[in-house]
Amino acid sequence: SILLYISGCKKILEEKPIGLLAPESFYKSKKDVEAAVFGAYGRLASEPLYGRQFVCALMFRGDMCGIGNRGTVAARIQVNDFNMDANNAMVSAFWPVWYQVISAANSAEAGAKTLGLAESDINPLIAEAKFVRALSYYHLVRCFGDIPYIDFFVSDPELVKSIGKTKEADVYKSIIKDLEFAKQWLPVTYVSDVRTRPTKATAAAYLASVYLTTADYANSYLEAKWVIDNKATYNYELEADYQDLFRAEKADNIREPIFAVDFKGLLFVGNQNDDLVGPMTGIRNTPQNGFGVNVPLLAVFTTWDAQDYRRKVSFDDSILNAAGVKIPYISFPNEKRPHIAKWRRFPGTANSDGRFSDHNYPDMRYAEILLIAAEAKTETTGPTQEAIDYINLIRARARNWPGNFTGFPVNSSLGAFSKQQLIDLILEERRLELSFEFKRWYDIKRRQLGDVVFKGPNSLEPQPNFTSSRDYLFPIPLTELQNNPNLKPQNTGY
Repeated sequence: SILLYISGCKKILEEKPIGLLAPESFYKSKKDVEAAVFGAYGRLASEPLYGRQFVCALMFRGDMCGIGNRGTVAARIQVNDFNMDANNAMVSAFWPVWYQVISAANSAEAGAKTLGLAESDINPLIAEAKFVRALSYYHLVRCFGDIPYIDFFVSDPELVKSIGKTKEADVYKSIIKDLEFAKQWLPVTYVSDVRTRPTKATAAAYLASVYLTTADYANSYLEAKWVIDNKATYNYELEADYQDLFRAEKADNIREPIFAVDFKGLLFVGNQNDDLVGPMTGIRNTPQNGFGVNVPLLAVFTTWDAQDYRRKVSFDDSILNAAGVKIPYISFPNEKRPHIAKWRRFPGTANSDGRFSDHNYPDMRYAEILLIAAEAKTETTGPTQEAIDYINLIRARARNWPGNFTGFPVNSSLGAFSKQQLIDLILEERRLELSFEFKRWYDIKRRQLGDVVFKGPNSLEPQPNFTSSRDYLFPIPLTELQNNPNLKPQNTGY
């Protein structure tokens, strides 16, 4: 486990953030570097990031989820309704924590370089630190555009106040550089084949995603195809049962995740390891004891063909009440819509409301690599049988109800699509396959679909406030601008 380190995960999580320690005084061995990298993972698995604030903001921003209980805090409603300002509490919560992750990664890299070890000995750990930094900036740049880019250990806190923003294009160049180094030096595998630390193929998968986001489709295809061609080496495959991807008790023993963020059930250490996604999506005033805040739009459920096994896995459309009687969603006590089941149905070791779960949240899995390859290939060469085959692999799994193979969704055929029609099909397949996995907003942004999905006639979530000149980026937190005027100008419209 990522959170375990020699004397146990509780001790490692209670340590002061490694990024605050001077490399020359702290780092005496490779184990110290590894501890700093583990500290960065600990911050990923925290309430401000994958435990609630960041991932829920991504879900609110897309067109699959909305606010259920509108008695919730205003910041969540503002993110969902496209009317937030620079004081938004969700954004202010996750911005600094991403930079804490980056600080730990920078400290690990700087400390590793002071040890004087051979490249073959220390570069795999430096590569891991670079991967974590690249992952962090990849999320930040997609959310904020131009951002402060710091890739060195900050020994003087006053220096931060003079750092300005780096252009978005240059941030992407640095992300790619770090991922290329990671692909070169990361190992092929770890003990027990854990998927919560990156391998060479993890770096390649993220390169494929970054290139897709920046519309460098030729390189995106090359990296995705490399992962596909080497799937046996890295032990990747689609899980036979889609539900198993979201059973926390199976998270450490499945082959589809390429990189995941690891939570450890019922481990209480401040806001680290505090997973509140389950309660946020759970049904209020039922045995689930959820908050009913992050709830899918009804049209998302009703327009999804019931023959698709992924719909069954993704939603709770009925529940047993306290008396053991099954009630449908139209009779739910509060928000009368199907709720997200992926993170609430099987949380493993957890509180009664699903908090402090044992989930490994997949940030990248093999199914997404197949869809990246299909999209990038189609963009570079037009419709091909290869791209169709990747889609059909995904659909074949969606037909596999436990013990019962069905005929839906049907396979696609090459001659049925123009290039744009196939791109649209792939994006739709991404929407369904990766539903509620924090990806949809990024797809809307990179394809500039906001006016279509929020204002078009087939909108699943009509949002009249959506403004394309403003809402593809979040605001930089006002407190950051006040502390460092070099971060001005604020993003447009805030």
